[in-house]
Amino acid sequence: MTTQHAPEKLLTTSVLVIGTGGAGLRASIELAERGVQVLAVGKRRKHDAHTTLAAGGINAALSTMDPEDSWQQHAADTLRESYFLADPEIVETVTKNAARGIEDLDRWGMPFAREEDGRISQRFFGAHKYRRTAYAGDYTGLEIQRTLMRRAAELNVPIIDTVYITRLLVADGTIFGAYGFDVVTGQPVQIHADAVILAAGGHTRIWRYTSSRRDENTGDSFRLAALAGGKIRDAELVQFHPSGLMEPDDVAGTLVSEAARGEGGVLRNALGERFMEKYDPERMELSTRDRVALASYTEIAEGRGTAKGGVYLDVSHLPRETILAKLPRVYRNLIDLQMVDITEQPIEIAPTAHYSMGGVWVRPEDHGTGVEGLYAIGEASSGLHGANRLGGNSLIELMVYGRITGEVAAEYAQTRTEVHRDPAAVQAARDEMQSFLSNDGREVPRRLQREIRDIMTEHANVVRTEEGLRAGLAKIAAIEERTANVTAHPDIAGFDDLAHAYDLMGSLLAARATLECAIERRETRGCHNRADFPQQDPALRGNFLWTPADGVSFEPLPDAPESFRALAQEGMDDSVDGKLVE
Repeated sequence: MTTQHAPEKLLTTSVLVIGTGGAGLRASIELAERGVQVLAVGKRRKHDAHTTLAAGGINAALSTMDPEDSWQQHAADTLRESYFLADPEIVETVTKNAARGIEDLDRWGMPFAREEDGRISQRFFGAHKYRRTAYAGDYTGLEIQRTLMRRAAELNVPIIDTVYITRLLVADGTIFGAYGFDVVTGQPVQIHADAVILAAGGHTRIWRYTSSRRDENTGDSFRLAALAGGKIRDAELVQFHPSGLMEPDDVAGTLVSEAARGEGGVLRNALGERFMEKYDPERMELSTRDRVALASYTEIAEGRGTAKGGVYLDVSHLPRETILAKLPRVYRNLIDLQMVDITEQPIEIAPTAHYSMGGVWVRPEDHGTGVEGLYAIGEASSGLHGANRLGGNSLIELMVYGRITGEVAAEYAQTRTEVHRDPAAVQAARDEMQSFLSNDGREVPRRLQREIRDIMTEHANVVRTEEGLRAGLAKIAAIEERTANVTAHPDIAGFDDLAHAYDLMGSLLAARATLECAIERRETRGCHNRADFPQQDPALRGNFLWTPADGVSFEPLPDAPESFRALAQEGMDDSVDGKLVE
């Protein structure tokens, strides 16, 4: 196939944005509005970015429904739900700037649900003290993506959503661009840029049950940043969403929005018991994500799950009109996927890997990565969510830091006076790609990826032990050795095989980071449940940093400012009651 030898394409831009989901688009819009040349690239179609799957809503203390709400209370709820592992400065930045993020969307035509008097509606989400989650039915993420795509189109932002970035190009610790290929034609692409914003998602696709689809959240951001000299923070902190569908197989893990619980859905085990009464009698189904996921996992592990290994979420007692108005996507999905009418039947669900709360280490003020000229935003970054993400916070985070990082990267690119490009860095990226295409080995990337997902599901699921994590690490090491024989065969349909080879490399690096950090976090905190260390350890209130060369190190966290620290400590519950202790 001759396209394999198509000449390398050279592109040049002031700022390169990697990822065309909500975070990447918001940063691109900021750059374009400031008159700075920007190019956004992604490996999957922009209208179908992972952002579109975010159903429940977007948080800001607008006080439209509950006048007593404030940014301080939003910050306190975020910090408390993070189990005090969030960076207080990042928390303050997001919650203080949240209202402005909503205003931006509103100005660009986002169809928020509204009250009769025109105010933006806000609803309760688990673990929020007040109603502060704005929404658009249960299609909030989709509408945000559409709104940002419209605004980017108005500004003529160039978007190429068929480019897979395989390496960041660095010389003397400073970014000078990126290397990749067109997933349709296979043409290699070298991109020169004065600054790069990484917005290529997280790593939840390395589990078997996951809300991520086949070619997204495969750890690309982790690998790109780590190989460029960045650090990964808290890779072990992965949010398992309480309610993922179990079938059909090809969409296992597809989410049932938390709005289903928010609107009054009830969780029952196979015996028909409403089991949240045992785990959080006050908040019941509106408890925090980590508790609900752990409760479901416990019921299943102790033999009270369904035959398929799940539990039931039931909304059939709600008025049909409410379900159709408030949960339209859930209703349609269940009809489409399982021929289940949720107005009449319960939904069978199980916990599913949902959100990377860890990610690339970033500075609170500008989301710089420590590699000069490289920034990370959205799910690729870390610092806001700690050990448990507050529902509705990820969409507002991408609005806030997308804008801030766009502003900072614009200034950086405009004031950069000289660029050193290292031909050796470009050649290394070229050689790596060629090795996949010319290898005559027998290993198939997709099959190895499936093995990784099985390993992570067995050894690094909702509940973990040191023995299990070390066993997982040994299996990952064996797969790392087999990658020497991975080959990619382009065919008439394109270069999917090559993309899968790079997905595999990202997944492997992310899996190793996750397992090594999970071993070191010898405590149970939020989403991270260690059956062999059931208590929270105050000495571990901090972040685990990981690099390929140096492995794991620990960084304690500063205290939050008094403005919201006291609020966050109110009503804290450190007990292990209702937590699975084997």
